[in-house]
Amino acid sequence: MKDKPHYIGHRQRLKEQLLKKADTLRDYEILELMLGQAIPRKDTKPLAKELLTEFGSLNGVFRAPEEQLKKFKGIGPGVLIFFTLMREFWTRIAEEPMNGKEPISSPDVVCKAAMARIGNLSKEEFWIALVNNQNKVICWERLFKGTVDKAAAYPREVVALALRHDATGVILSHNHPGGNPSPSPEDTQLTMEIAGFCSDMGIRLLDHIIVTADSYHSFEEAGYL
Repeated sequence: MKDKPHYIGHRQRLKEQLLKKADTLRDYEILELMLGQAIPRKDTKPLAKELLTEFGSLNGVFRAPEEQLKKFKGIGPGVLIFFTLMREFWTRIAEEPMNGKEPISSPDVVCKAAMARIGNLSKEEFWIALVNNQNKVICWERLFKGTVDKAAAYPREVVALALRHDATGVILSHNHPGGNPSPSPEDTQLTMEIAGFCSDMGIRLLDHIIVTADSYHSFEEAGYL
């Protein structure tokens, strides 16, 4: 009988250590175990170390675009599916406060949801949260999908969607793939136009939030709204 591959025993020891004292595991060992879920019959330590070297941290690996991950030997559909599942899992946890059970009391709730959902995308997307008169979320959905540096949003469509859902308040959000959440002149102009349309229809524009993977700009906090 052939001996078992050396990584079998090593992986089992890591799992035991994980259960006993997870915080003692190194970053590459955490990633090694995660990769092992998608690549059970291969030593994943070299790949884990290679990914961390390339992307700098667990967060960097977690947020790495699929196109870049595909370049690494050993990363196939199974790993890509697993990573996508994990990202969606954590995104939905971040979006849980948007479930309408509790009123939104600050931009922070929408910021975290938007950063998780669209902050790391390579193209701009425009999302909208509609709330009732108690500031409870009625819906949270994508309104427009754009290009690397532009996601066109039309004030009339924002208002039409709000009226269709009988919403009394609107919170807008879009991402800046370049990593800088500061609003462009076009962002500011668009925000003011939408604010005007909303006001004419008796709808409150509560905020427009621009996000990246780890930062945001709130028009309301900046005093524009």
